[in-house]
Amino acid sequence: MNLYDRIPNNVNLSEDKRLQRALETWLPNYLDWWHDMGPDGFQDKDVWLRTAIDVGSEGWAHFDYVKMPDYRWGIFLEPPQPDAKVGFGDSCGAPAYQEVPGEFRNSLRRIIVTQGDTEPASVEQQRLLGHTCPSLYDLRNLFQVNVEEGRHLWAMVYLLHGYFGRDGRDEADALLERRSGNPDRPRILEAFNQPCDDWLNFFAFTMFTDRDGKFQLSALAESGFEPLARTCKFMLTEEAHHMFVGDTGLSRVVRRTAQLMKQGKSDDVRPLGGIPLEIIQKYINFWFSYSLDLFGGEISSNSADFFAAGLKGRFKEQEQYTDHIAAEGSFTIPVVEGGKLVPREVPLRNALNEVLRTEYVKDCEKGLARWNKALADEGVGERLYLPNVRFHRHVGEYAGHQFDLEGNLISPEEFENRKGGWLPSIEDREYVRSLMLPVTEPGKIANWIAPPTSGIKGKPFEFEYVRL
Repeated sequence: MNLYDRIPNNVNLSEDKRLQRALETWLPNYLDWWHDMGPDGFQDKDVWLRTAIDVGSEGWAHFDYVKMPDYRWGIFLEPPQPDAKVGFGDSCGAPAYQEVPGEFRNSLRRIIVTQGDTEPASVEQQRLLGHTCPSLYDLRNLFQVNVEEGRHLWAMVYLLHGYFGRDGRDEADALLERRSGNPDRPRILEAFNQPCDDWLNFFAFTMFTDRDGKFQLSALAESGFEPLARTCKFMLTEEAHHMFVGDTGLSRVVRRTAQLMKQGKSDDVRPLGGIPLEIIQKYINFWFSYSLDLFGGEISSNSADFFAAGLKGRFKEQEQYTDHIAAEGSFTIPVVEGGKLVPREVPLRNALNEVLRTEYVKDCEKGLARWNKALADEGVGERLYLPNVRFHRHVGEYAGHQFDLEGNLISPEEFENRKGGWLPSIEDREYVRSLMLPVTEPGKIANWIAPPTSGIKGKPFEFEYVRL
């Protein structure tokens, strides 16, 4: 078997024997991790998956039945740009970095490791979901997300092995050693240690937490370290499907709930086996707030340093901004002082996490508009919403304080008394889990979710997406 068959790539891996040997050593460890922590119980099943084969906008992926352990885990980077330049920060206009600048080595490694750690974490969080799939269509989408998260791990590991020497190899090994939710070896970011043990969690996770991935990858796709920028640009091609799964999945749950509300002439659809809008809203509140934490503190010297170094830009830096230095200007952030919210002027570079988070919230609001349109289409008056960005935060200026859904500062006692109406309770989670009975006959679907409007890549919903 030649190297391209073992590790498909467009980075001329066969010409770099040291890197080739390092990745060939890492490959069996990765496969051991995949068998141990990947989708449980489905490793020998044929799944109709798309596999990356190139980076071209036309025909970059191939669709066919594949057993997941045989998936072509590959390394694909966007083609290099001739005369690429650092696009922002103190070195704006200088030639893009082709090697790791020594003074930024630790910062760059930290960025890559943190991003890389999220990819296997989500696979671990979702490993048991296949046993409760609402349809074969959804089962296939789960597995597509899983294998692509695995490939995204490969993308980050390629950078660690290729550009960071022994430190990078050690970090790549550690990415396979941490475990989501493990108290002794947890994943780096807290959202990736939360349980994702039912399909409402999965759809909310892929809607909100994978959408954070879109914005982080977009900011890194602007990086002056060109290998990272090229890697993230291609990852964004696949990330779009993960958000589609979450966005349309929640929309289908909402639509089915609205249908059952009309059928039962009641907001409480439990007697008809549906998920009440009240519970859907709580799941939105939970995953949206945890995903906001992933952007980091509202006031951050790291964000300023990363931008100054040309390592991590803003969302669509080149498209949306004319000033790529951002040395002037400020951003107003409400902070807690003396038991009150007061505005604080922050130098723009120190507020770039908040700038990115603001773009993210706007994008999430578009999803809410689509779900509320589904409610309106079904003639239901209730609407879903996003909680305030200060609600239920564990990172940044609002960590350690309590806020209601509108963002008003409240006492810890009031939060404790009211959180059962804002966040999923044990009873809510148990009820949702009680609905999670597998439906695996082609063309059939669970009662609590509406079917999709179309199948995948021209196939009908009734297609046998997973051969069981």
